[in-house]
Amino acid sequence: MKHVILRALAAIAALAVPASASAQEIFGGVYAHAVDTPFTLDTTESGTLDIAAGIRFGRIDALDFIGSPAPYVVGNLNTDGYTSFVGGGLAWTIGDGPVYVRPGIGMVVHDAPEFRVNPETGYRTDLGSRVLFEPEIGVGYRLTDRASVEAHWMHISQGQIFDGEQNPGIDMIGARMNWRL
Repeated sequence: MKHVILRALAAIAALAVPASASAQEIFGGVYAHAVDTPFTLDTTESGTLDIAAGIRFGRIDALDFIGSPAPYVVGNLNTDGYTSFVGGGLAWTIGDGPVYVRPGIGMVVHDAPEFRVNPETGYRTDLGSRVLFEPEIGVGYRLTDRASVEAHWMHISQGQIFDGEQNPGIDMIGARMNWRL
């Protein structure tokens, strides 16, 4: 059932991209899932791996007043059956040389349990909302005109906007490869 939901959400996200937009870059990576950082609380999902893949489209010139970000669609699958998600957002590439920084912000829909309690602590560890914010940042190196690699961080959380008492969040840290089409 989980994979059916993720496929349906990926199809909806792909349809949301304007037909005139064309893919400029594909990316994929491997991440440590539920890494302990100051931005999260223990969700009891740590020690697992994620596989992420996505498509980045051309920069939106009409948004030049905020740096002409590029829209992206991303899917993230946890290899042990824990929280996976799909969504989309906007990313900026800062730097024209071989080294660059790529911050982004998006929204995702996840498949984690709606209610979950850590049996050891008694604290709720569910994410508080089905829809979450997805800030991210990567530091990359251009290998060629078409290929680059990034050390990358993604975070999913509802920021206590949808549930003021609940917000553990999940951080993923890993590496990804980008290929310009």
